[in-house]
Amino acid sequence: MHNYKELKLWEKSMELVTEIYMLTGSFPKSEAYSITSQINRSAVSIASNVAEGARRNSDKEFVQFLGVAHGSTYELETQLIIARNLGYILDDELKKVQNSIVEIQKMNYALQKALRERK
Repeated sequence: MHNYKELKLWEKSMELVTEIYMLTGSFPKSEAYSITSQINRSAVSIASNVAEGARRNSDKEFVQFLGVAHGSTYELETQLIIARNLGYILDDELKKVQNSIVEIQKMNYALQKALRERK
């Protein structure tokens, strides 16, 4: 088992959640139960799966949860592009968040690789 609070990946994922909630706070109220909710849940899913996986009994299980978290990064990015296309966020806001997402994806991949190689 790993201490998720000591993982840089978890820290960065938590920062992303805060950034996402601040961004979606300006979305139209009519979107509260659709795209806003979807985006927020995707961001929360990343950090949550890192934490849950870290507390599992094996590295193999941890890698599975990291895989789910990785998938959530792409889900989040897709939803943000939709929000941009709808005019809810600007291009520069999207690019800033995409940079954070790419950083998290790289960290996640590196952690998965390290866990797979550890015997």
